Order: sequence, then structure tokens, then C-alpha cells
Amino acid sequence: MTDLFRYVPGNSVIHRLNPVTRLLVTIAVCVAAFVSGNLYYLAGLLAVDLLIGFIAGIPGKTLTIFKGLLKIALFLFVLQILLVRRGTPVLWIITDEGLLTAAKVVLRLVIVCMPLALILSVTKVSDLTNSLVQVLHVPYQYAFTLSTAIRFIPQFLEEMSMIMEAQTARGVAFDKARGLKKFSMILPLCAPLLISSLRRTDQTAAAAAVRGFSLRTRRSGYKQYPFTLLDLAAALCSALLIAGAILL
Repeated sequence: MTDLFRYVPGNSVIHRLNPVTRLLVTIAVCVAAFVSGNLYYLAGLLAVDLLIGFIAGIPGKTLTIFKGLLKIALFLFVLQILLVRRGTPVLWIITDEGLLTAAKVVLRLVIVCMPLALILSVTKVSDLTNSLVQVLHVPYQYAFTLSTAIRFIPQFLEEMSMIMEAQTARGVAFDKARGLKKFSMILPLCAPLLISSLRRTDQTAAAAAVRGFSLRTRRSGYKQYPFTLLDLAAALCSALLIAGAILL
């Protein structure tokens, strides 16, 4: 699970894009997903997400993320068709409007989550931070906060896995529990995870202070992030995605 958030090196078209351009493409896909209400267009955006993963050279990770999101999407789909009562009844309490709303919610969930995970897989967190500071002139403190939150995701997942393994060694059968029962067993484990995360936060703050965190400026980075024709083409495609969502 933690491998889903780790950087995958490569020389694909996506890897050669400026980190800011990758972020722009991600935002454009998310905006287009929420602007458009056309199911066919939303399906096309989902295909774009899958295409990004395959172009980046990470088809296995792309399909793994897609399958993981489908499990959550299935739960939301059932929830939506049971709660939305407007429209013409189709079967029992299920209505046509409920099915349409559920389909839109599920597609938007997958469309929005996939590019975020894929971009993090092909972008070094340090490059993302430095490009935000250098190109977009974001204050380093805010860029560092964002990158730290991203960097801690796999570490928190790994610590949670270690805590669950320790509890399993003590006789807690997580593998036999399902649904709400498993959730109720995992919930108490949030306390030791919170304690360890606070300890890690203090350590990170001390390390950042020692390395001159407060003295960092936009000119402190040595690596440059120029824009190329490839970035321009990606930006135009992003604009077309949003324009198509508005028109449809």
C-alpha cells in the first residue's frame, strides 16, 4: 500500500514536464470533472486519467489505484441510489435520477483521486516544493508544509501497518474481521498512531530549524525548472479539457 505513494523514476513525457505543469494538468482534470455533468465526458476524463498513467510508464500502479478506488466507489454508488428518491422509480426505491446522480458521484471520485496519486508517483516531493517556490512564488513555509504532508502519507501508512502487525502478534485477528467490525478494531489504533505522528512532527520541526528553515528564500534553490514546448502543449490540453467541460 505504501508503494502507491512512492516516486517512480523514468524518462516518459509526463516525467519531462515541469512539476508546475503536472500540477496544472491535475487541477484541470479535477475542475473539468466538477464542471461537466455529461456522463460521456466524465467517462472520457476517466480514460484520460488511465492514459496519463500508461504514458508515465506505471500501468501496474495505475490499475492498482483504479481497483482500490472502485471499492470505495461501489459503496458510494449503493449509498447514493438508496438515498436519492427524486425521479421516476426504476426498481423498488431506486429511481432514474438516483442512478444518474450515483454514476456522476462515482465517476467524479475516481477522476479526481487518480491524477493526484499518479502525479505524486512521477514527481519528487522536493521538485514539487522548489518549483512552487521558484515558479509560482509560493512562500517556502507553505510549500514546505504541503510537501511534508505528502511525504508523511506513506510513513503514516507504514506505521499503521506496523501497529496492526504488533496487535496481530498479540492475538488480534484483523484478517478474520470484515466491514464495521474491522473498522471498530482499527479505530483504537489511531491513538498510538497519533502519538507517534506528534513525536515525528517535533523531530521534523527541530531538524528544519537546525537547517535554517526560517532563512530559506525563493533564491535558495539551485535547480532550475524551465518551461518547454512540451509544457505549453500540456497547458493547452488542460485548457481544452476545461473548455470541453463547460461546453458540454
